[in-house]
Formats: sequence, C-alpha cells, structure tokens
Amino acid sequence: MKILLPIEEESLNANLYPSFGRASKFCIYNTETKEVKYAVNEAASSAGGAGIKAAQTVVDLGANVLITERLGKNAAEVIEAAGVKILKASKETIMVNIELAVSGKLDVLTDIHPGFHNHGEN
Repeated sequence: MKILLPIEEESLNANLYPSFGRASKFCIYNTETKEVKYAVNEAASSAGGAGIKAAQTVVDLGANVLITERLGKNAAEVIEAAGVKILKASKETIMVNIELAVSGKLDVLTDIHPGFHNHGEN
C-alpha cells in the first residue's frame, strides 16, 4: 500500500503540513517495501485550484491512502473518484501517522470543507 502525506520537510520525524493543496512536497511511503519517496507538489504555487491539481498528483503517484488534516470538497471528489482512501491525520509526526494508518487507528476524514477558493490556499 502507498500512503501519501502533505509535507514541507523531508523527514519522517517532521510534522505533516496542515494545508494539503499548498504543501510544497508529498511523502509517499510504501508499506510493503518500507521505501520512502518525496515528490514536489507543483500545485503549491498555483494562483487557484491548488487542491484539485494536488489531488491529481495523488492519483498520478499511485497512492492508495491520503493522510491529511483537512481537504477541500473538489480535491476530495477527485481523490475519492480514484478509489483513494482519505484519513484524518493526527497531530503527530509523519511516521506516527503512517503507523496509525497501518494499524487502522486513523479515522476516515469526514469534515471536508468547501475549499478556500480565491484565498490563495486550499
């Protein structure tokens, strides 16, 4: 399983970035191989639609699970349509969130917000 998380810092001991669409990078963790990869979020500097563009990146990177603190409605629709599970992040490090997800201790993210359209972040 591939788990994707929005980040700013390339370290499993760092915290997740709270804004999915505006995170500068993504961490992709393969639970089977324990391989960690990092990808630039090209959508982070978009004038608008960052969440939707970032959501397409999640799909393109082959993630099975997204762990994030919050997510806009349009991005959630793209991610869910691709069959990617969306989990609510805990206020812990990237690695702790991965461990919680693997052990089934993270809840599904249900509080999807309408988005921050035209506010410079998503």
